[in-house]
Amino acid sequence: MYAVVRIGGKQFQVRPQQRLRVPRLHADVGAELEFDDVLLVHDEAGCTTGTPRTGARVSARVLAHDRERKILVFHKKRRKDMKKKNGHRQPFSEIEIEAIQAP
Repeated sequence: MYAVVRIGGKQFQVRPQQRLRVPRLHADVGAELEFDDVLLVHDEAGCTTGTPRTGARVSARVLAHDRERKILVFHKKRRKDMKKKNGHRQPFSEIEIEAIQAP
């Protein structure tokens, strides 16, 4: 059984007991979350879709909050003596999918 769910503006294919890194969620570590923006549910009965699928829910638990590896952005214009270097670390939340409830 799997589902496609929208979390933080991005779509993820999830299965029970799967760990994911999603954009930072405003929840405490150990908190139980439910996502109702489920776009597709595939189980033994077949595949059901919707925009979003009404009645389907995905429950998850927050494991940790952290930031990704640093990404360096370097700009240079030749012959102009212009160089600029920036760094960026994207925050994320690590979650574990507990269950998928189909309607």
